[in-house]
Amino acid sequence: MRDLGVGFGYLLKGQRWVGRHGKQFGFGLLPGLITLVLYVAALVALAVWGGHFVGWATPFADDWPSPWLGLFRGFLTAVLFALGLLLAVLTFTAVTLLVGQPFYESLSGTVDRDVSPDGIAPESGLPLWRELWISARDSLRILVRALLWGVLLFALGFLPVVGQTVVPVIGFFVTGFFLTEELTGVALQRRGVELRARLTLLRSRKTLVWGFGPPLALAFAVPFAAVFLMPGAVAGATLLARELLGEEIAGEDARDGADDSEDQPVTW
Repeated sequence: MRDLGVGFGYLLKGQRWVGRHGKQFGFGLLPGLITLVLYVAALVALAVWGGHFVGWATPFADDWPSPWLGLFRGFLTAVLFALGLLLAVLTFTAVTLLVGQPFYESLSGTVDRDVSPDGIAPESGLPLWRELWISARDSLRILVRALLWGVLLFALGFLPVVGQTVVPVIGFFVTGFFLTEELTGVALQRRGVELRARLTLLRSRKTLVWGFGPPLALAFAVPFAAVFLMPGAVAGATLLARELLGEEIAGEDARDGADDSEDQPVTW
């Protein structure tokens, strides 16, 4: 159970770190804002032209009498928009990380240098296009896994009692796990840790991951919160990655429950 507190502590420390480094916070906001604008534009377009698309896709219903034609196509339009909204929620983090790869690489590297005893951040040595390709490929693989889990949990949701109590809780923890993988992937990819190894590493410390990911997933459910929390989430995930790899964390920003007024940094 101690790992739950440690994982949640890294989530808070990440937000505290960007709070103390205003330029890094502002720098880290840009990808989330760009992604938010793109998603809002897409959802508005879906709301405006979704009905036309449904009408084009259902020519067999053109001759249906009123009110059945309107009810049928109205229902399909609502379902189409709901699916678009669900897809936006599921992919927002992955797309934001992809759009903001150079931003978050810089932010994560700055955190690494700040808390590393030798002041050095690991570097992948890969060109930017190669890092973007790996990030996009891994994000797609994670999305496929998340969607498979989503379909399974959706089906289990029809079970009496269990589907309305246990299944939502499981879904909450599954979402937190995949969210943590996406965020720690920024720091772990720089260290050359492949996706399969990252998943194995996270599974070996599930309690630590659940202390970090599920609370963040809950916070991300608040409209627009993900945009403002993302920089701190990347910073906290960098600290979490160091914990997973057994790397030393030094400095005031990494203190676990220490008093901020102390002058001497604690290393452990």
